[in-house]
Amino acid sequence: MTFDVVIIGAGPAGLCLARALAGHGLSIAVLERQAEPALAEPAFDGREIALTHASQAQLERLGLWARLPAEDIAVLRDAQVFNGPSLFALQIRAEQAGAERLGHLVANQAIRRAAWQAVGECADVALRCDSALSAIRQRDDGVELELQNGERLQARLLVAADSRFSETRRQLGIGAQLKDFGKTMLVCRMEHERDHQQVAWEWFGYGQTLALLPLNGRQSSVVLTLPPRQIERLQGLDETAFAREMERRFERRLGAMRLVSSRHAYPLVGAYARRMVGSRCALIGDAAVGMHPVTAHGFNFGLGSVQRLSELVLAARGRGRDIGAAGLLARYERQQRLATWPLYQATNLLVELYTDDRLPVRLLRGAGLRLAQGLLPLRQGIARQLIARS
Repeated sequence: MTFDVVIIGAGPAGLCLARALAGHGLSIAVLERQAEPALAEPAFDGREIALTHASQAQLERLGLWARLPAEDIAVLRDAQVFNGPSLFALQIRAEQAGAERLGHLVANQAIRRAAWQAVGECADVALRCDSALSAIRQRDDGVELELQNGERLQARLLVAADSRFSETRRQLGIGAQLKDFGKTMLVCRMEHERDHQQVAWEWFGYGQTLALLPLNGRQSSVVLTLPPRQIERLQGLDETAFAREMERRFERRLGAMRLVSSRHAYPLVGAYARRMVGSRCALIGDAAVGMHPVTAHGFNFGLGSVQRLSELVLAARGRGRDIGAAGLLARYERQQRLATWPLYQATNLLVELYTDDRLPVRLLRGAGLRLAQGLLPLRQGIARQLIARS
């Protein structure tokens, strides 16, 4: 079979790209290893996505925002960053940029479900589940895909959207700069005695990193980063013992805590593709840039890649030009690098600095936060970037 665009990976980025391209006269296929039931009703995975105003606007245009249940959307009003045991915090306030909120927090599970539903209504998108690639052959006029079941597909443009550990990226011969932080992230939802005031916390403690993402009511998504064996020990605790452990780690700043969800662990590995494009192919989402979760900015990057690539493809389609042309893909790569490289590198440097527990660095960490707190234009700039609609 022949398609204009074949997307590998039915995660949020891949499905959002399919939805963005649908309805414009293109034939689109989405290939995914997982079975359809797992995509139609995704399981809770512990991850909460911090969406900027621009990302919300894009989800509205794609028809996903209206499909999100109200109970799965929480307001992110402000953010604060702590260092060690100090009560001092760097404050990022929405009001500094003339807004009521920095953004929203939405469960990854809810975004995946909404994206699946939206794409399922697109007659020009073929969803192929239980499908895995066996081989990719690139030619000047297209790409031939061989599936493990022996079927062959033709595409004018191939898009990899299959995670930061993308097998498609590897088959295309595109390397990636992988940054293994040597830590594991544990995520879960917890109920707590004290109100979070819709404020997110990033707490760089000594020997651990804690994050709190405010959900509705007195519940939060709690993120704990530790060496892998320590995370394994925490996962083995019963619910009561785990709650007491988390109270201790948060120094009871939230009062009594109670586990209200399953616990999930993920290795902390960043990824940045050495090339974003190849012959008639492009990378989007985590296959292009897999961020450290400290900024909760990863999916915003993914949506940005969807918007950049879809706008270029649809503009070429509207002019009757080749949607897989080398010039078009080169423009996408330039735009993608410009939008992601600085923050990707800055995030990695931030993590290295604020997880280094040597005494001189501890002093530098505290001084850095106090300096940033005193620079109102810096804090206003961060807030404005989060609330910008485009």
